[in-house]
Amino acid sequence: MERFEKLLDNYIDQLPESRVREAMRYSLLAGGKRVRPLLLYTALQGYGINEEKGDPFAAALEMIHTYSLIHDDLPAMDNDDLRRGRPTCHKQFDEATAILAGDGLLTYAFEVASSADTDDHTRLGCVNVLARMAGAGGMVLGQDLDMNEIEGITAWEDLKRIHHNKTGCLLSAPLMMACVIADHEADMEKWHELGEKLGLAFQVQDDIMDIRLTPEQFGKSTSDENNDKVTSVRLLGIDEAEYLMNRLYEECMKMADTFSGFDSRALKDLIEKIKTRTN
Repeated sequence: MERFEKLLDNYIDQLPESRVREAMRYSLLAGGKRVRPLLLYTALQGYGINEEKGDPFAAALEMIHTYSLIHDDLPAMDNDDLRRGRPTCHKQFDEATAILAGDGLLTYAFEVASSADTDDHTRLGCVNVLARMAGAGGMVLGQDLDMNEIEGITAWEDLKRIHHNKTGCLLSAPLMMACVIADHEADMEKWHELGEKLGLAFQVQDDIMDIRLTPEQFGKSTSDENNDKVTSVRLLGIDEAEYLMNRLYEECMKMADTFSGFDSRALKDLIEKIKTRTN
């Protein structure tokens, strides 16, 4: 992903010099797994399309994901000190700069995506997916549910709704964008479903790691445990959560084989890598 890291750095370089720009760069280029861009590139590969066609959309996805992490870490939300193995944005800079850095990444993501060098139908379709999956009916809804309903949750179905939105929507987005770029929009909702399932598996895996790993091993604060949040592990028990995680990943693998005109091998390899990640 070295090419992608340079791509992100070049986009940030195009902004006017400021403290906010440096905070944006600090968080955006802090590493991370780059799961969302990888999903887009891998899905494009499955459709036989050069990954560079997805560059602006991959960058926009990572900007929105990073903005969500910056805001999620703020004192008003999870109040975390560690992200991607180093101080969170508001700890490294200050709270006001962190808020502005998140705002900057969110709005810049749409500038980058809407300026993509492609046909109008593809550009508009991808921007629409990005807005729907990131907005008040997607990831933001999940964050709201997480902040305001989590303490009263006693049923797995309610927790699943949070994870489908908070995590699943931004994992669905790259898969849905790939089908727009490949002109396979008839499969849009099916890709959405796969992304939701993948997001649920990913979040259950995070809940397990939150218990088993130290913050240094995990690369971020284990705030769910510290904040006494309801998690899949707390609700189901660690053995049941691990069984569920493995079953969901297996369902994702099987589902990847069901798309027409799509070679699923690279996507299944990526899902396996996500399943076996150590942080």
